[in-house]
Amino acid sequence: MFFVYNSNKFSGAISYMNNKNMMKSIRVFLGLVILFSLLAITPVFAQQDAGFHFFSETGHNVQGAFWQYYQGLANPGELLGFPITEEFYTKENVFVQYFQRGRLELVGGIVKPTDLGSRSYTPGVKLSFKNSMACETHGGYAVCFAFLEFFKANGGSAFLGNPISSFEFQDNAIVQYFQNGRMEWRPSNPEGQRVVMTALGSSYFYEAKEDMGLLDPVPSLNRATKAEVLSLNVRAFPWKAVAYATDEQLIFVVVQDQTMQPVQGATGTAKVTWTNGSTDILTILTGDSGISTLSLPVKDQSYGGLVTVDVNVTHGGVTGHTTTSFRIWY
Repeated sequence: MFFVYNSNKFSGAISYMNNKNMMKSIRVFLGLVILFSLLAITPVFAQQDAGFHFFSETGHNVQGAFWQYYQGLANPGELLGFPITEEFYTKENVFVQYFQRGRLELVGGIVKPTDLGSRSYTPGVKLSFKNSMACETHGGYAVCFAFLEFFKANGGSAFLGNPISSFEFQDNAIVQYFQNGRMEWRPSNPEGQRVVMTALGSSYFYEAKEDMGLLDPVPSLNRATKAEVLSLNVRAFPWKAVAYATDEQLIFVVVQDQTMQPVQGATGTAKVTWTNGSTDILTILTGDSGISTLSLPVKDQSYGGLVTVDVNVTHGGVTGHTTTSFRIWY
């Protein structure tokens, strides 16, 4: 929207109007026109009401312009992975959000991927391929075979930028660096999943010495939405690493979710196998701290023997398992 201001005509009109109330109305009208003109040219990507999504996998939200951009990618999970921070301003005053495999930044109202490939590149062992029929040249470097297929299927240079290296051998893998990321060839993966993006977002976060507190999980922006428990991290350990043949022992079971937050209400059993081969079953129920404390009387065990504890827990259909043990001294 454009507002054309003709000073001669406007002055003539004002001269013609002697009514002060009419002049006041014109000033109000002029202000409204200018206001709506400014709103009309505000970049759409700068709006923060474009929705959001909470990722239970990492305990972070993606919202507004970043969520709009994320949704527009062909395979956002493969290209960026899950968010590992909320959006924030860096020490350089750049508005960004980190993901496992990359970083997005908002510059001039436009979202774009950060050039983490260029920032992270270190030369490796160069590899050469002579099958030019399976390659295309971009930015002076050839992109070939499955890397080329992945490049084309995922936005090409629009997301990845141009390649900045040839095929190289690094980190026990064939890789190729692009301006905004790095591809890896993982032949042990299933067919169609052998090209993966390196987790440069996670590694660059540490390299840039960002605030570690930004990695901490946060609640969903929708307070009614609770983080879904997708996996259980279970640990168990005894109060005493070495117990007497007749003693009082405690077994602590700690249950956390995929973001290492405590899981309340996880249930399960701990199977105790004594030195003579007999077994006991203890019941597990975690409290609000995600911990269950099991009382375990020790009676007449063999000196030097090993007592093992096999732990299985479940929460909402998700299961977890761990083992621990302690030794009998005398």
